[in-house]
Parts: sequence; C-alpha cells; structure tokens
Amino acid sequence: MELSKRYQPAEVEARNYRLWEEGDYFRTSTGVVRGTPFSIVIPPPNVTGRLHMGHALNNTLQDIVIRYRRMRGDAACWFPGTDHAGIATQNVVEKMLAKEGTDRHALGREAFVERVWEWKAKYGSEIIEQLKALGCSCDWSRLRFTLDEGLSAAVREVFVQLYNEGLVYRGEYLTNWCPRCSTALSDLEVDHRDVDGALYYIRYALETGGFVTIATTRPETMLGDTAVAVHPNDERFARLIGTAAVLPLLGRRLPVVGTEAVDPAFGTGALKVTPAHDPVDFDIGKAQGLDSVNILNPDGTLNANAGPFAGLARDAARKAVVERLKAEGLLEKVEPYRHAVGHCDRCDALVEPLLSTQWFVRMEPLARKALQAVRDGRIEFVPDRWTKLYNDWLENIRDWCISRQLWWGHRIPVWYGPDERVFVARSAEEAAAAARAHYGKDVALRQDEDVLDTWFSSWLWPFSIMGWPEDTDDLKRFFPTTFLLTGFDILFFWVSRMIMASLHVMGDVPFRTVYITPLVVDEKNQKMSKSKGNSVDPIDLIAEYGADALRLAMAHTTGKGRTVRMPWSDLAEGRNFVNKLWNMARFALMNLGDERPQMPAVVTELEDRYILSRLSATINVVAARLDEYSFHLAADALYDFTWHDVCDWYVEMIKPRLASGDPAARGVLCHVLRETVKLLHPFIPFVTEEIWQVLGERPASVCVAHFPEAGARDEGAEAAMRSVREIATAVRNLRAELSVPAAARLDVLVQTSDPVLVAALRDKTAVLSTLCGVQSWDAGAHLRPAPGSARQILTNAEVYVPLAEWIDVAAETKRLRADLAAAEAELDKVQAKLANEQFLARAPEDVVAKERGKEDEFRQKRDRLRANLASLGA
Repeated sequence: MELSKRYQPAEVEARNYRLWEEGDYFRTSTGVVRGTPFSIVIPPPNVTGRLHMGHALNNTLQDIVIRYRRMRGDAACWFPGTDHAGIATQNVVEKMLAKEGTDRHALGREAFVERVWEWKAKYGSEIIEQLKALGCSCDWSRLRFTLDEGLSAAVREVFVQLYNEGLVYRGEYLTNWCPRCSTALSDLEVDHRDVDGALYYIRYALETGGFVTIATTRPETMLGDTAVAVHPNDERFARLIGTAAVLPLLGRRLPVVGTEAVDPAFGTGALKVTPAHDPVDFDIGKAQGLDSVNILNPDGTLNANAGPFAGLARDAARKAVVERLKAEGLLEKVEPYRHAVGHCDRCDALVEPLLSTQWFVRMEPLARKALQAVRDGRIEFVPDRWTKLYNDWLENIRDWCISRQLWWGHRIPVWYGPDERVFVARSAEEAAAAARAHYGKDVALRQDEDVLDTWFSSWLWPFSIMGWPEDTDDLKRFFPTTFLLTGFDILFFWVSRMIMASLHVMGDVPFRTVYITPLVVDEKNQKMSKSKGNSVDPIDLIAEYGADALRLAMAHTTGKGRTVRMPWSDLAEGRNFVNKLWNMARFALMNLGDERPQMPAVVTELEDRYILSRLSATINVVAARLDEYSFHLAADALYDFTWHDVCDWYVEMIKPRLASGDPAARGVLCHVLRETVKLLHPFIPFVTEEIWQVLGERPASVCVAHFPEAGARDEGAEAAMRSVREIATAVRNLRAELSVPAAARLDVLVQTSDPVLVAALRDKTAVLSTLCGVQSWDAGAHLRPAPGSARQILTNAEVYVPLAEWIDVAAETKRLRADLAAAEAELDKVQAKLANEQFLARAPEDVVAKERGKEDEFRQKRDRLRANLASLGA
C-alpha cells in the first residue's frame, strides 16, 4: 500500500470503518479481566432523528474519550442505543398515514403500533449509520432500543416497585396538555416563550352592589371561573372577603376569597380563579375547597361547560367572549401585554393547563438522594457551573406526570377490574392472578390505555442497557459507568432523573463524571433548528470537509462557554490540518520506502533531540488534558506539535540528511511519524488509520495500539531550537515585510552572548541558509552591523540584516509610514464607532462583533508597521 497523492476522505472513511467492524475492534469482553473498566452509555438519539450539530459535537467528544481510553489499555466500552421517542415517532407515522388518506383511529391501536414497528425497521437504523460516518467506535454488539423486551421488562419492574413504595400514584391534577398531540406533557416538555398579548380588564358584578374589576390575559377561561381572590392585606379589597361576585355572561355565583397567593401589584389586584386551567388557581382552589370547572375538550375546543360558546376553538372563543363583554359594557379596557406562554416542544402548539387524571412519580424523596450524591462528591459536573443549576432545580422539584395519551410507547402496566379496582403488575398474567385472588374467580380486566413518558425508560438507561433486572456480566463489570457526556438542554429531562433512578433502584450513582457540552448556535446566537432554516446537516459537512475535519472542529468548540457559534473557520482549518498531516506522512513514507528503521541508540543532532523532546512534552500535555476532559486544549497541543514542530521545522530541517541517506534522520522520522499517528488517532481516526495501514505496523489497527509513552525531556535542545526558530522566523519576516526580492541571498549577523546559540547556529548554517535564503551567517557577542541594516530584537539575541543592496531603504521607510498613517486612521474610525453607545445599543450583535474584529486587525497591522519602521531605524 501507499498513500495517494491527495487525501480522499470519503474513500478512506468507508474503507477504514469497514476494517474496524470486520476486525471487531470495538467489542469489549466481560470474560477476560484485562484493564480497568471504563464505560459510557450514549445519550440515545431518537429513532426518528437525523444527525444534527448537537449529535456531532456530543458523539465526537465521547468517541475521543473512548478511543483514548481503549489505547490506554482500559476495558473501554461505549454502549449504544436509540430511543423510541413516543410523541415524535407517533407524529411521524401519523403524518405518513395522513398522506395515505387514513389515520390511527381508523387502523386501531394494534394495527397502528404494527405500522410504527414497520417504520422503525425501515428507517430506524439511519441515525446509527450516520454515527458510524462520524467515526463513532461504539460496541455495536450491545446496541439497544428503549422498546426492546429487556428494557421493557426494566420499565415494568421499576413502575411496580415505585407503586408498591407509594412513589407512583394516580390523581386528578392540573397538567400541561397539548391539544395537537392529544397528550399530557411534563413541565420539562413545555417551552415557555414571551409573546405579545393583551391584558383585558373585565367588570364582575358584586352581590352587595357595585363591581370589582379583574385583569386577565385569557378572557375565554373566565367561563371556568369558580371564585374571585384578593390578598387579605390589600386594603382596597379586604372588605369583600366572604361576599360573592357574579360571573359575567354565565351568571355563576363566585365567592370572594382571601389568599396570599394573589399579587396585589398585578392588574387591579383582584384575581379571577379558574382552578381547572391555571396552576396558581389550581393551588388556590385546593386550599379554599373550590369547585373545578373544565371548559375544554381534549382537542382544545370549548365544551358544554362554556355555555353558548361550546364548540368554538380557543381563539374564536376569545374573540366571541370579548365581543359579548363589550356589548354588555363589562370590558373596561385592553392593554398590550408581553408575557410567557407555554408551547409544546414537539409540535409547537399552545399548551393548555388542563385538569385530568394522570399517573405521577413523587419526586421529592428521590431528589434528596440525588442532591446528596453531588454534594458529597460522588458525581462531578464538568464544567462545575452546572452544579448550581442542578441543585436549584432539584431543591424545587415538582412531581413528574408520567402518563401520555399515546399508542406508541411502554403501555402503563396497570389493569382495572369490573369495579375499577387497580392491579399494578409486571404482566397481564400477573395482573390476572392478582385479580383472581381478589375476586375469587377469573374476571375481565382492562389495561390502562395510556403509555409512559419516553423519559421513563430513558431514566433507567445506565443499567437497563446492561440487562437489568437480570444480574448480568455487564452490570458486574461496567456499572456504575465512568463518564456521561451530554448537552445542557437535557440536564433536567434526563441527567438528573438517571441519577435519581440509579440511586433508588441500584443503590449507586449511574456515573462518576458528567460533562456538559455547549450549545452550537448560528452567527446570530440563535439555536439551530429546521423550522428557523438555520440548521446545518453534519452529513453534508462530512461530504464537504471530511469526518476528521468535522471532529477537529467539534473538539475546538469546547471550553468556550454555554453556547458556541457554528465553527466554520475551524472546519476549514481542520481540513487543512488533515491535508498537512497526509502530505507529511506521504513525504516520510516516500523517503522510508519499504524500510521501517529503528531509532538510533544515541541521538546527537539538535533537531532530532528537539523533536523527540517536543514529542514527549506533547504526549504529557495531551494525556493530561484528556484526563480532565479539556478537549480544546488537547487539540491545540496536537495542532501546534504536528503542524509547527514536525511539519514546519523538523521535516524541513532533515531534508538534506534524508537526501544523503542519514540513518539517524530516517530512524527518528519513522518513530515520530508512528507516535504522532497514535497520538492523533482519538481525534482524527480515519486519516490516522489509513497512514497506519501503509506504515504496516502492529497491531493490525491503530485503534487498539498503545497510546504513546512520554520519554525524557531535553530542555537544552528545546531552548536552543527555540532560539534558532526565532532567528529564522525573524529573517523570514523581514524579507516578507520589507519587500526584499525573493532571489536575494542575504547576509545575517546575530549578536548574542549565548554560546549554546552560537554553536547551534554554526552547526545548522547550511540548513538555515536554505530555509531563509541566506548566503552567510555570523554569530557572536561583539559584531558590528553594516549601515542600512534592518534590526530585530529577540529573546536572547539581536538580528541584523544589511538591506541597502536589496531595497531603497528611504523609499521603503516612506511606504511604511504611509501605510502606518492609513492603518491608524482606520483604527481611529473603528474605535470611534465602538465608543458610540448608541451604535452598541442598536446594532445587531454580529455587526458589533465584526467591528471588534476590524479593531483587532487594524491594531495588529499598526503594531507590525511600527515594528518594521523600527527595524529600519525609523
């Protein structure tokens, strides 16, 4: 094998993923006790989904960790799986049925669920193939689906256990109801967004005479009012407590009650109480013993309790109610009012607080344990700032509504007898046996129609994926898991619930470390979504840039706060880096031919000593950064070492030695290439595997090679080489900045009292002359530069380059001064704009950021021109 002239990502990626799968390199055995267990469970993507940028980020980072740990010799296992995604999947299939001219009700429950399974069989593996395209090295032999029989058994077992412990209960409570999805939602499934609405001031007649005015954003819900509430210390209304008002339009008698739940500063200070349609009102109703009047049907239309407005949709009912209030002279005024309104996070429909009978989990007892696990250090959040948010939410947790009015999902394991007696059981057979024991005969049982919230199976994921409730080898070997990586948007949905479930069911934490990734946003800092038209498909990026370039870009996004903009420049840089590595490896392999020479026993050349020392330093830095999950810092260290130390300097400096067949140069180059490939592999697995295959090294895949071990540092070689590089860079910069002709062969004087640097320069004169276009070097402590020499002051030397022969120093000085004046004028203009507070207040964030970028650019240009003038003595 040999490396092609150009790197072809698509061809290389397909070939090498096939190699990994055929070699079974990602499978982790439980039978052979080798290495420390290191396990990760994947945040299961929805079976309906396609890879998005959040997936690309999260799964790239997980794969970096698992590949690194595998190479360190750990028993590293990444458990994969997908989520059945109740509402999302049912919606997809219902839309498909609508195109066929039918619906789920026409099919019936059993046939509909069968159609969903058919859809899953056909399309459900798409996201798995996309994860493979990204390079994910999951143990695919352990692939699970949250509706697999084993995971379903875990769901039923936990439901029964919690019910028997009094932690699962059924009750009539106010829940979030989505009229479009026709199901209850948990609080976390509601997206609260500010909208421009109105505040309607309505007069309610008092039985004692006169009226009280209330303010509401939803006049149609007044049809469900059962009281008027005021604050007991509000002098305006305290006298009304114990009297009654009359509901406009319907004439219902409404007691006036006193409660501290009323905010006297809102509206008029008097509150209409609608217990069936508002959370605060529901609590007031319970405390005051008020009736609850539900005015809504499940589809969001008004029911018979709305009187003459029955059958109207919500918006139409609002208009009709307002018109009637106007006609009867009961609408005082309407004011614009911006307020938060709940939307379904699946279909974006307006969510209704609705009184309904649902199943709940009592969360407070579970939350206490979960809080303690973080406080006593058994679980660590990275970054630590997420700990406070986690604590705040658990300290104020509400019970979790777990029933959903859907057909796709885990059906609630509850059966009802002829007299509605409840039988909670793991199976229909167990329920029938319990009913037989109770009634003394076989009776017909009816299973609860609802399914469980998707997250009820997901919160068991860390142990159900390993085969619980069976006592499996995986559980013994890999639970608790070591590490979880996920986005902050499911910190409450999933992470906190997994902690609660694991502590309660397993008696241990589900993972030791939780790494929370930033959210990838667009250039306007908006969350990416298909509906906004700003989403980016990672598969398209892989096609354009290659998977390795995307992975590098993802690694660089970490460490930048809660959100990070789409890293377009990092994608281009990642592609350039992969090409740079490819070209370096190709050059090295062309020079090595079929030989794989060993390192020399003694390394004497400065550049050899330097690169081996830098390799050791980089190995230490990368390992330390990956151990602490500082992905961006590890990537930066790899980039600097590979691009600058190896490609820009080491390879360039040894070219003459390679041409002469120097065995030491060949041996060190082969070693550096091999170790660099291993070092880079967790980040860019595809290109490194291709190079490894051409190298012909053992083991047969770099993904199971040992991670490089650092050798001794050579501080002297690093210091000397740093100075040599600084001097060479200074000469190159002078040539470029002062318009020295490319063909000019320069004389260079280096004034320094450092004998090591003098020796290094003299030793490397030939190669430095080639790299810098220099015909002579002179180094020492007491040199006298020629007139017209450009000067650069460095760390421990001064460099002089006589230029009178090559440029018109006076003309160049004049040009530089003109350029400096122009740069300073541009800088002044930008800084004046950024000092204008009106501009900062009114301009979009991306425009301000662009101006700040210009400021940095002109400041750097000014400083560079000043330095160039100084180098010419001006």
